[in-house]
Amino acid sequence: MVAGIGIKLRNTSIKLSQLHYTNRRYFESTHLYDTIQIRKKLQQEFSLKQSETIIKIMIESIQGGVNHISKDLATRDKLTQLTYEQRVDFAKLRDQLLSADRSEFHNIQNEYERVRTDLEKLKNKLHEEITRVNASFKLDLSLEKGRIREESSYHDVKIKEIDNKIDQEVVNMKMQIDSVKTQVMQWLFGVCTGTFALILAYVRLIS
Repeated sequence: MVAGIGIKLRNTSIKLSQLHYTNRRYFESTHLYDTIQIRKKLQQEFSLKQSETIIKIMIESIQGGVNHISKDLATRDKLTQLTYEQRVDFAKLRDQLLSADRSEFHNIQNEYERVRTDLEKLKNKLHEEITRVNASFKLDLSLEKGRIREESSYHDVKIKEIDNKIDQEVVNMKMQIDSVKTQVMQWLFGVCTGTFALILAYVRLIS
């Protein structure tokens, strides 16, 4: 598009150069004064040589003025045509710039939509990954809780078994102690009875 703009500007410059050349030819081909009439009037006051010199100076001055003016002025039709062509060129340039802006805006909008879509996909993927990790963590936590409950139940059973064994041992020890007490009491009763019998026998012997 930049190359197209450069071509349009160069075409405008060429048209201006052509217009300047046409104006110069126009002014050079136009006779502003009737030099014969002027020469006759000058010869009334000056000599022929002086009149020709004055006319030559006037022609050169007018020629120089025309050349100077032709560099800066243009005919009305040419200026109108050039102005119209420039308006057309600038209208085309404006349309191209607007089209380029719309195309650039469309590209930016497409890029924005693509980035937004990618972010949405990334967001969904991240959400799915977080959900999966949470589910896995909850499953692991549930399994760990189940394992801890199983171990706790196992230990509770073992503790109950140990408590039962201790209670049984205590009962056995009590029974053994009671049995020993009974035997001791029987032994003491026998000793006491024998002692009492000996004492009675001794008393009888004495008496």
